[in-house]
Amino acid sequence: MPIKLKLIFLFALLAACQAGRVSSPDGADGQGGEDAFADGADADGQNNADDGWQAGDETSLADGGDFSAEDASDGGPDGADDLPAQCGELLTFENGKTPASYLHVAVEGSDSSGDGSPERPFATISRAVRAAAPGVAVVIHAGTYAGGNWIENLRGTAEAPIWLGGATGEPRPVIEGGGEGLHLVKPRYVIVHDLEVRQAANNGINCDDGGEYADEDAARFVVFRDLDIHDIGGDGNQDCLKLSGLNDFWVLESHFARCGGNMSGSGIDHVGCHRGVIASCFFEQNSGNAVQCKGGSADLDIVRNAMIEPGERAVNLGGSTGFEFFRPPLSADQPNAEARRIRVQANVIVGGTAALAFVGCIDCLAAHNTIITPRRWLIRILQETTSQGEYVFEPCGNNAVVNNIFYFDRSVISTYVNIGSNTAPETFNFAGNLWYARDDPASSRPQLPVEETSGIYGQDPGFVDASQGDWHIGPSSPAANSGVNWPDLTATDRDGRCFGSPPSRGAYQAQ
Repeated sequence: MPIKLKLIFLFALLAACQAGRVSSPDGADGQGGEDAFADGADADGQNNADDGWQAGDETSLADGGDFSAEDASDGGPDGADDLPAQCGELLTFENGKTPASYLHVAVEGSDSSGDGSPERPFATISRAVRAAAPGVAVVIHAGTYAGGNWIENLRGTAEAPIWLGGATGEPRPVIEGGGEGLHLVKPRYVIVHDLEVRQAANNGINCDDGGEYADEDAARFVVFRDLDIHDIGGDGNQDCLKLSGLNDFWVLESHFARCGGNMSGSGIDHVGCHRGVIASCFFEQNSGNAVQCKGGSADLDIVRNAMIEPGERAVNLGGSTGFEFFRPPLSADQPNAEARRIRVQANVIVGGTAALAFVGCIDCLAAHNTIITPRRWLIRILQETTSQGEYVFEPCGNNAVVNNIFYFDRSVISTYVNIGSNTAPETFNFAGNLWYARDDPASSRPQLPVEETSGIYGQDPGFVDASQGDWHIGPSSPAANSGVNWPDLTATDRDGRCFGSPPSRGAYQAQ
């Protein structure tokens, strides 16, 4: 995207409603571990120079609605399941909590003579976290710190979490280089915030269960917010944020750019993760995916994000994972899947090779997204992991594509929907989408595997200013208040506004 258009797009995002809290997702079992397989996606391998993104350029949008909190025994607020869903509100265990004490880290500090006080700070993150206890905030002051920080068993509590991040009122501290900027192993009730991570060889931040694949409590309750992770790896399956076996987590208001290369790597890569929310983040120029969810991942909500030139598959709902890395471990008695109940809603996706890839995903939903000019396919339906030996895998199916806007060039698209073998496309549902080929409106109607209900074809969605990257719609748009009702639809649009009834199509409610 030209710099002028990118800046205008960012300004439009910044104009969004400033909402606050994130609710905890519910449902599903989960366990943990590491993944040795790339997903097989094709990517352009871009590794451009830093585009000038600055702290604060990401939007401050919360998702609003459809996530109920954990019960009190799991660390969620007591009675949260009875709270009404409100547009723009998100809840995490961090809400209402403040640190009881602080440990300081500064580039001029000392690990040998420092004690973590403001006057005598530690010099390294690793030294400070060794002294951290529930209720403590590890405050990393502005400066550049070496990567390669291994952090194991950093465990707060529901009432006294542990904070790890930058200092209020200072520029983000920079973690640079190393195999990984940070590697958190078996964390619990931890908030990682206000950090810049760059130029790590493998992953920017890695968080996992330490290989305890069958223990859903091994890595649980983590918030990642206000992060800037960029320029990681560059020649293969390297990720900005790698999550393996993590359960009950949130990734909020963060920036992920230029991670991985050569048709691999993700902004966020999930392997066997459960009950997570990715909200209000900005992804750009990633090689394989903006977000990938595989290895038994389930109950993840990817909402209200912007994905600009996100790689081969902007969102990979599923993928390809070695059998030994699934969380929970594969069942010999019940059918397995790479991913279940992944919900991708109210996102703006610009460019990339394909916007949505359902890859061995079951009961997944893509709704209220505004999808702009992908370069080869609008949607892919694939099955990369198939039944072998004692393990049965369900074919990709029972997924829904609802109330999206697809705005594309027919001369560029190879096929509207790319369908691979061993899938069940006849079980998909398509409803309430608007399809518009801007270069040939008469060719807008897609060839779908099933008949769509309430589709709109060949009508310009009437964006406020498509030439300048403003994808909002006005009241005269054919997408305005013309969508369909569907189970599990988000209540909130990209700007944090409530959708109407009926809702508008695409990521924005008509104004």
